[in-house]
Amino acid sequence: MTRLAPLACLCMLFAFATGANGQVLPGQTLDVKEMLDIGTSTNEIAITSDFNGADLTIFGAIANADNLLLAIGQYDIIVALEGPKTEATVREKERMFGIWVNRYSMTFEKVPESYSLSSSRALDAESITPLQPDNPVGINHIPLVPVGYIGDGARLAEFRQALRRLKEQHGLYQRDASGVSFISSSLFKATLRIPANVPNGVHTVHAYLYKSGELIADKTVPLRVVKTGLEQMLTDAAHERPYLYGMFAVLIAAITGWLASLIFRKD
Repeated sequence: MTRLAPLACLCMLFAFATGANGQVLPGQTLDVKEMLDIGTSTNEIAITSDFNGADLTIFGAIANADNLLLAIGQYDIIVALEGPKTEATVREKERMFGIWVNRYSMTFEKVPESYSLSSSRALDAESITPLQPDNPVGINHIPLVPVGYIGDGARLAEFRQALRRLKEQHGLYQRDASGVSFISSSLFKATLRIPANVPNGVHTVHAYLYKSGELIADKTVPLRVVKTGLEQMLTDAAHERPYLYGMFAVLIAAITGWLASLIFRKD
């Protein structure tokens, strides 16, 4: 697992923040925009048999920032860790003849399997504009597009809310309104919680810079989550050799049952 030392990361970001301002030559107009750069404490998370979650630290720097706006707190940072996207189905159960059965369902496309978010202030603050047309930010603004025919769509909002609620109950969708803190005038640090049931695959770290409530810059970096050891071997076997994997599982179950009958049999 490749790691980037926090101190080295901070030094790189500090150099970015202090070195991005170039000198203005005579006759030139100073017209620079704020820029954002980030680095993560690691670029790969290894899932082992005893993995019970982890904290991911993101360091960032704002270049070409207005010192006055920094002093009065007009810059805000939002950092999100978005998991791989896949289809997700929500089913509604109904009691029929004394048993619970799946009666209705709705499938959504390109749903992030996990989503952790930290911000320098609450997303519902009036001074923050959390939704951009092509770049939604926040759990409540994740686009949930249904697959196929959904009738009149009268229950679309209900199924969307159910999906978000289930994801939050399983710890896959999380938010922290105070997870981002400024460690100097232009350097910041964010902490994102990675749950124990984090999905395998390539995740994306998104960082957004707001000035007076408007999004002015963003940055993304990848983060790989991989299984190692026995977990990876079993996953590969289940996907690449499903028939052999199934036969082996049945064989193990049969042997376990036979051994249990020998151990606990009554003479």
